[in-house]
Amino acid sequence: MTPLTSDQRVMLAVWQQHAHAEFALKDADAALATMTENPYVFLVASGLAPTGRAAVHEFYANKFLPNLPADLELTSLSQTFGADRIVEEMVMRFTHTIEMDWLLPGVRPTRRSAEFALVGVVQFKSGKIAAEHLYWDQATVLSQLGLPNHQATAGFGSAARLLQLRTTTSSPHATGKRPPALSASRASAGGADDGE
Repeated sequence: MTPLTSDQRVMLAVWQQHAHAEFALKDADAALATMTENPYVFLVASGLAPTGRAAVHEFYANKFLPNLPADLELTSLSQTFGADRIVEEMVMRFTHTIEMDWLLPGVRPTRRSAEFALVGVVQFKSGKIAAEHLYWDQATVLSQLGLPNHQATAGFGSAARLLQLRTTTSSPHATGKRPPALSASRASAGGADDGE
């Protein structure tokens, strides 16, 4: 395993401080202190994307932190480090005893347990968190909660929103230009599709 660079160690420390503020302290101000001046959080499956300091604070303080089940557990499986981001693979477990519109829009408590994979892509800028993208399989969660036919349509449009956020952030990777698409034949050959 390659040792972390000093910048990656800073990113890890900030990410750990952020997670501690959220899940141990349940403190929106402390979580926001680890973020840039114009952060966003994008929960892809539920379609929520609070953008800007005020909206992210409102999300943490009023929608996310007060609506975490008492038995919620996050188990980290792996972390992958890049120059300006951490990708963390986790397992989330909880008993659905309260409304969680941030995760399950419009779903009343079912009193059932859920356990599912969750991936976070955390982007950094100048040593602070600039963006979080959180991915999970909503169909798996709904099925475990006894709601396999629930119309979980909140995440529709998430791909377009993700592309919009990508082009409006100041990431060095945000060129505003659409990356080349992969066709099935070119993907299997490992190359980009030349036609757009």
